[in-house]
Amino acid sequence: MSDMRFILIGVALIFVGFIILGVFGEGYQAATFEENEFGTCYEYSEDSPPVEINCSYKIFDQTIFFGLVIAFIAAGIISLIKGVRGDWDNRVKPEDVVGPGNNQNENSDDSGKD
Repeated sequence: MSDMRFILIGVALIFVGFIILGVFGEGYQAATFEENEFGTCYEYSEDSPPVEINCSYKIFDQTIFFGLVIAFIAAGIISLIKGVRGDWDNRVKPEDVVGPGNNQNENSDDSGKD
C-alpha cells in the first residue's frame, strides 16, 4: 500500500520545479551563450542601455537558479519514491489506534459509566 500524502507532495514539488523553470528560466540561460560566443556579458534593463558585467557573476546566478530548480525536482522524486514504497501508516501499534475501530477506547468508555 502506498502513502498518498507523499505522492501528492512529490507531484506538487515536481510541478513547482517545472513551473519555476518555465516562468523564470529564460532570463538565466543567456549567460552561457554570451560567454561562449562573445566573451563578455551584459546586464540588460528596460530604461537604460546594457551595462558590461563580469560573466562569472551571471553564471553564478544561473547556477544558483538551476540548483534551486533541481532541488525542487529532486525533493519531489524522493517524496514520490517514499510515497510508493511507504507503508509506515499501516504499521500503527494497536494501542495507538484512534477511532471507532479501536476496542480499547470502547472498553474504557464503558468502565467509566458504572
